Amino acid sequence: MPTEMLRPTIAVIGAGPAGLMAAECLSAAGLGVTVFDGMATPGRKFLMAGRGGLNLTHSERIEQFVERYGLQATRFRRYLSRFSPQDLRSWADGLGAETFIGSSGRVFPKAMKASGLLRAWLARLVAQGVDLRLCHHWQGWSGEHLLFRLADGDEMRVAPEAIVLALGGASWPKLGADGGWISLLEDQDITVRPMRPSNCGFETDWSAHFRDKAAGRPLKNLMLSLGHHHARGEVMITGYGIEGGPVYALSAAIRDSLADREPVAVSCDLKPDMAVGVLAQRLAARRHGQSLSQFLKKDLGLAEVTYSLLREVSAPVPSEPHEIAALLKALPIRIYRTRPIEQAISSAGGIDFASLTEDLMLRAKPGIFVCGEMLDWEAPTGGYLLQGCLSTAVIAADGVRSWLSSNPS
Repeated sequence: MPTEMLRPTIAVIGAGPAGLMAAECLSAAGLGVTVFDGMATPGRKFLMAGRGGLNLTHSERIEQFVERYGLQATRFRRYLSRFSPQDLRSWADGLGAETFIGSSGRVFPKAMKASGLLRAWLARLVAQGVDLRLCHHWQGWSGEHLLFRLADGDEMRVAPEAIVLALGGASWPKLGADGGWISLLEDQDITVRPMRPSNCGFETDWSAHFRDKAAGRPLKNLMLSLGHHHARGEVMITGYGIEGGPVYALSAAIRDSLADREPVAVSCDLKPDMAVGVLAQRLAARRHGQSLSQFLKKDLGLAEVTYSLLREVSAPVPSEPHEIAALLKALPIRIYRTRPIEQAISSAGGIDFASLTEDLMLRAKPGIFVCGEMLDWEAPTGGYLLQGCLSTAVIAADGVRSWLSSNPS
């Protein structure tokens, strides 16, 4: 089996957003960069995420923005001060993907697609001299060298001066983010926190009758709550349970609660803009002969499946207006399991920050830096995921430059 040797200045492993951003920063500084990826094309997950409109970042105040990173908020405050949401917008604008702020505060390119931005990005990288090597599957180390398996079965050894790992999480195996790197790093005595689904759907115990009737139907403009966690938006009823923006926003809290006990009851406020007393008065004024199902749909503007949902979670449905109002304001949905990690939008867990320096270099492997979803952090959808990946990539690239200047070859 032939073995080729390659000696780039910097090897970036992973051609997703984090890897490409690290490559851009380093090549712009005049450094030789080779990007390796196991897939046949770069940015596969980036393109998939942009199918419904590429959400780049969010326009909210930075104080609120950093809190989206939960336990790592303090750390991400520093990362975002280096590459902020405004920096991301300026970067996209510079690639010809002019951005705008949507009604929800989310930031999108006007074209609403990832493909044009990715083409312009790759063209910039080529112009800066980046060497992109696809269908190169990282196998770990062969002595002091990186080892890659090529599509034809041959092997390649790579001896760079510095390395950036940007291999993603474990939630999109078909697109390359399969967590296959975990064992390679654990073999090097690097602590990796268990990977768990994030921004995911959850499984309930719907009856067959309700599942057949309601699957695929949305519940719009509700407030979902678990303890002190709240999120508003549209929840989709699925054959297995629930999905949607508010579900993803609470996914970490729901998932962690499931680790303690089963099931977990989340509370749905189906009329968040109407006080329970006002709602009870409206229900008390229901016309004689009008069914509750008709009233909920026509007079309260609730989804057609609302009455079926009430019956599903609280049979029999109360008859007194104040009891119905209380149920509509705090409808309990019992959750039993997360969906499998390969069906999640993102993953939690990854390399423990205690294994890293402040500039994201592995303490156990000097000269190797990590960024993106390989790190142990999570955030909701809404632009926070991509922002986090790009900001950590800039931090890692800064770290590489500093390390190389302090350790000349």
